[in-house]
Amino acid sequence: MPRLHHNPERHLVSRIGWLRAAVLGANDGIVSTASLIVGVAAATATQSDILIAGVAGLVAGAMSMAAGEYVSVSSQSDTEQADLARETQELRDNPASEREELSEIYVRRGLDRDLARQVAAQLMAKSALGAHAQDELGMSEITSARPIQAALTSAATFAIGAAMPLLMVVVAPNDQLVWVVSGASLAFLALLGAIGAQAGGANMLRATARVTFWGALAMALTAGIGALFGTVV
Repeated sequence: MPRLHHNPERHLVSRIGWLRAAVLGANDGIVSTASLIVGVAAATATQSDILIAGVAGLVAGAMSMAAGEYVSVSSQSDTEQADLARETQELRDNPASEREELSEIYVRRGLDRDLARQVAAQLMAKSALGAHAQDELGMSEITSARPIQAALTSAATFAIGAAMPLLMVVVAPNDQLVWVVSGASLAFLALLGAIGAQAGGANMLRATARVTFWGALAMALTAGIGALFGTVV
């Protein structure tokens, strides 16, 4: 008799929580810091002024990303907990109606009514709240909100992304700083798009083009504003 092997499947959706925060943080770190550096450099600032502005942007941006992610994901978590509390109350007050509601969900998915009722009864016997959370509310362990994880991931990846254009300020000649930072940052964005697409199983060319285009647009706008104010001053 052939030996049976248990091969657990690893689905890409399990990465959605940290991957979204990581890509958003790194992308924002590169784009916002590079745009800030290019804008300040276009206004004919000194290298030390540009570095100070870049470091300030890194620290402020990382803290802002962490706070923003924590607040937004906490709001999602609060909504999930409120829905679970409401569902718990409904299960306590009227379990028969809730069981019928769950069976109707399975009927809409293609089961005949008798089988749907059996499935609903068995699942609710094991974990009534778990069955309703997953099949009625669409919640799961994989996609549940994790505010701390999202905040730390966003702050760390923002700092890493922001450090890349800052490094270019140190190594680039002052008269070529705008072009070096812009070119290197677009290369970093393209690499980030490819890595994010690979990790998430998405189309690599589309993801790379998307982040590169918006990064180039942001830097072009800030460079134009910086040059305008530099000329006026």
